Amino acid sequence: MVSGKLSGPVWSLFRMVIGFLFACHGAATVLGLFGGHRGSGEAIPIGTWPNWWAGLIQLVCGSLVLVGLATRPAALLCSGSMAYAYFVVHQPTDLLPLNNGGVTPALYSWAFLIIAVLGAGQWSIDAWLRSHRVAAVPAEPTGAVASKERQPENA
Repeated sequence: MVSGKLSGPVWSLFRMVIGFLFACHGAATVLGLFGGHRGSGEAIPIGTWPNWWAGLIQLVCGSLVLVGLATRPAALLCSGSMAYAYFVVHQPTDLLPLNNGGVTPALYSWAFLIIAVLGAGQWSIDAWLRSHRVAAVPAEPTGAVASKERQPENA
């Protein structure tokens, strides 16, 4: 089936796009790139709570998710930060995301939660590291050879 063959690459591309977009938000907030924080043309002053710290999480963890390195913990931190943004910043003004401006944080939160659960996919540094770790570990002895090795010498 064609969809089965495409699911791996499409999942990896989904993770990359979400990570890239999130990292762009962080670069705007922390570094003042892409028009700066909310189009102000400026970066948030270093250490400002919570915006600068949220921007740092977006930049660092979004970049990690983009390349697929430490994907699960990075995505979990991204998901939590967006859940925090939704419930602390947006939800108090209205319950529904359409009415409180919280659609983007809600979508990011769920997208990153799914990435944290399902992992990075085949096009990732995590997958590359895993394949090289497996190749570097010597195989366990099996069969008759293994049973001879386990017998005591005086038997």
